[in-house]
Amino acid sequence: MFIGNVEIKNNVILAPMAGVTDLPFRLLCKEQGCGMLYSEMVSAKAIMYNNRNTDELLKVRPEENPVAVQLFGSDPQIMADMAKRIEELPFDTIDVNMGCPVPKVVNNGEGSALMKNPLLVGQIVSAMAKAVKKPVTVKIRKGFNDDMINAPEIAHIIEESGGACVAVHGRTREQYYTGKADWDIIRQVKQRVHIPVIGNGDITDALSARAMLDETGCDAVMIGRAARGNPWIFREVSEYLQNGTIPQRPSDEDVRNMILRHARLLVECKGEFTGIREMRKHFAWYTAGFPNSSMLRNQVNFIESLEALEELVKNVKKL
Repeated sequence: MFIGNVEIKNNVILAPMAGVTDLPFRLLCKEQGCGMLYSEMVSAKAIMYNNRNTDELLKVRPEENPVAVQLFGSDPQIMADMAKRIEELPFDTIDVNMGCPVPKVVNNGEGSALMKNPLLVGQIVSAMAKAVKKPVTVKIRKGFNDDMINAPEIAHIIEESGGACVAVHGRTREQYYTGKADWDIIRQVKQRVHIPVIGNGDITDALSARAMLDETGCDAVMIGRAARGNPWIFREVSEYLQNGTIPQRPSDEDVRNMILRHARLLVECKGEFTGIREMRKHFAWYTAGFPNSSMLRNQVNFIESLEALEELVKNVKKL
């Protein structure tokens, strides 16, 4: 599979998730066999105004490749100019967020609000595709609500405007992440365009990934929430798609080691104060469903140092 001139050797892809898909988490997913990584979404206006927080969000390492940086905004010229400004960074593609359902984004006419304005979608993609040499891709939803289901039309506009790939989440903005994802809309998008189509929504394991590929004909699958606390999902899905076998689930020791590796990467990248506090939510995801998980989550919320976290993990006999 190629996105523009970028080869994707493995069609199992990490979805962009705010507060989750930072550099440390992406590195862990890559090690487990993820075929392509997406950054957290970055505000084009924040880049324009030199917001210091964007530096952290834009950090990319060459060993992540292929990796996409995702921008959000609604002004075609600003989106194009900021894409050009960051193009020299070591990422492979520039993605446009047209799927975020969060009110503060939507109320600014950004994210999934763009699904209501097909003309503006075309203007944004066209301006960006002309401004940069790297492939421009877009992540969309089924539609804004049940009265405006227009993913195939929007995908066609993206292709006509120079977009190199489209990822489709099979839920409307109104649904957020509730209910069941509509895979048939992904099939409809695939039938409408010639660029690669990535299917997203309700992929929780190897079998559901295989089912989406078979039912929709999409070129790749994108995994989001099921990867939180579970980077092993990329190994499981990619191995199953390649040879039909599902590897064993990680042992307690594997989970323990992954928690510590994740924490150390966070501290290395963000410092101990921020890194350990951000690790608390990841720790909760890693230990969800295990015996005593609620007690562990309560304990980790009081931990403020890497040493204390290592001690907690070491003393947990059974996760």
